[in-house]
Amino acid sequence: MCGIAGMVQTHPEGAVNEAVIHRMCEAIVHRGPDDEGIFVKGGVGLGMRRLSIIDLAGGHQPVFNEDKTVWIVFNGEIYNFLELRPELERRGHRFSTHSDTEVIVHLYEEYGAECVQKLRGMFAFALYDERVGRLLLVRDRLGKKPLHYAVQNGTLLFASEMKAILAVRPELAKVDQSALLQYMYFGYIPDPATAFEPIRKLPPGHLLEFEKGKVQVRQYWDLPEYGTYDPASEEEVLEELETRLAEAVRIRLIADVPLGAMLSGGTDSSTIVALMARASSQPVKTFSIGFQQAEFNEAPYARLVAEKFGTDHHELIVEPDLLETVTQLTGHLEEPFGDSSMLPTYFISCLARKHVKVALTGDGGDETFAGYDRYRIHLHDRAYERIPDWTKRLYREHVHRWVPYAMPGRNLAYSISLPWQERYTEGVSFQSFQREMGILSADFVAANGAPLKVFREYLEKAPAHDPLSRVLYLDTKTYLPGDILTKVDRMSMATSLEARVPMLDHVFLEWVTALAPRWKMRNGSQKFILRKLAERVGVPKEVLNRPKRGFSLPLGYWMRHELKDLVQTILLEPRTLQRGYFNVAGVRRMLGEHFDQRRDHSARLWRLLMFELWHRNFLERVGTTERFSDPVAAVSGGAG
Repeated sequence: MCGIAGMVQTHPEGAVNEAVIHRMCEAIVHRGPDDEGIFVKGGVGLGMRRLSIIDLAGGHQPVFNEDKTVWIVFNGEIYNFLELRPELERRGHRFSTHSDTEVIVHLYEEYGAECVQKLRGMFAFALYDERVGRLLLVRDRLGKKPLHYAVQNGTLLFASEMKAILAVRPELAKVDQSALLQYMYFGYIPDPATAFEPIRKLPPGHLLEFEKGKVQVRQYWDLPEYGTYDPASEEEVLEELETRLAEAVRIRLIADVPLGAMLSGGTDSSTIVALMARASSQPVKTFSIGFQQAEFNEAPYARLVAEKFGTDHHELIVEPDLLETVTQLTGHLEEPFGDSSMLPTYFISCLARKHVKVALTGDGGDETFAGYDRYRIHLHDRAYERIPDWTKRLYREHVHRWVPYAMPGRNLAYSISLPWQERYTEGVSFQSFQREMGILSADFVAANGAPLKVFREYLEKAPAHDPLSRVLYLDTKTYLPGDILTKVDRMSMATSLEARVPMLDHVFLEWVTALAPRWKMRNGSQKFILRKLAERVGVPKEVLNRPKRGFSLPLGYWMRHELKDLVQTILLEPRTLQRGYFNVAGVRRMLGEHFDQRRDHSARLWRLLMFELWHRNFLERVGTTERFSDPVAAVSGGAG
């Protein structure tokens, strides 16, 4: 596990300076504090920061083929490298290390860019083929590892994190306003956009080839068709599910360093710990955090699981300095990120890193097995499709505006009137709050397109026929890489911890995707077959039968206590409003409703707060102070 960075220049007279690559690597030193490797030749420079996990002595990067015509820097883990290596040796390839990285080099020599089809793991890598002058960038199928790139005047720059690119090209920090609107709608910026116009994310399951100054991006993997496999019995499903998930866990226990698990006390992480305990000869090291507020303290459930499986358990009740932590994290993230569960993810990563370098997590179970409440609600809402379209349109266009703002059910009535695709995408976005409250300035919204359009396109092209599978596909392509996996990667790597995600093993995921939807949700019961497996492997019933919380934290409480003054001050300061993104009247209404306890707007206020703190703690530090519109209009309240 590490961070990678580099550049390729196409100018004949251009030569890459090693000091430039070093500066890029220094910007991501937190991703790999153990080692730095740089190789520069002519117009090409590759660099990496290493967190040593496998082949501690011999895994230094960049790694080369036998005649040093192919070079690679690699971030991630290839779990099947020991299976791939013997065949490559039989084909005449000579290995100089025991690392998984070198396997990729020799696979490339055999199969070219299609070598990625052979890899099982999480990865982002940059490979340069000197023989043909081609740079190959590849990102894993689900987007567990990040990879960014930019092209400037015939030079391609790439890095695990954008801060490495901005460290040597600060002029690329040109804000992408449409991406910021997407952030406001979703709480993250979906691939391939970033907060900066010239910089792009390589989407999951894609590769990029850069040759003779030209960039070609293409998809090499997608989810298979949903619902094509419907076993005859529950026992048949359970046996295969157990075998496949146990294998996905087992292959992720390969490491030459201490390894453990993040244990939230929910179904997913508890099942992973159960399977780890079965596969391990020593007690599994587990880590959990809790909060003083009892309704958010999941530590007792994690403790039950730890006792059941005899783990070496470590627990921390968090009493954070919220202002210091939020300031630190918003200065670390190169684009705004609005998922407040990044805080517990960061805290548990800090705890785990004191004891291990690698931790398995239960992430991905909700998108794979239909665990979110919104899936159940969405299927229930399909009953509204029986209402005639003309009636719905009449309500939207002529009735809704006259319904008093404070009337209960006003938003629900509008949602019911929408086609199902729009109803679901609105439900996972800021759309309804913008329509009802005008939080964002009308000019900002009008100038930056339709942020929900790409989500509706995913629903339309989903390889699925049933409504549940279509929304699972959408979330796997958007929310999973943009929010969940981004959070896990950034917060764990901020502490130099490697996180592994067995539920998102692509071989396992392809099998689960093919399962008929009745095995994922039945009679309103979410994660039906996974919960059955958890019970089968011994997860305590108290854990399985409790209400789902996710990785939650007492955000509403904090917003009305420790963070109250910060939220009110920051969001209403002229410095904030002069940027032109917010409508002051809408912000005041939201703050008033929240602090008068008429509605809980904590998640939305958090999103606005993170947006402004990102401007102050990261964007202004790299020298960009762009505003959207006329500051006078913004402070006066704007339209909307």
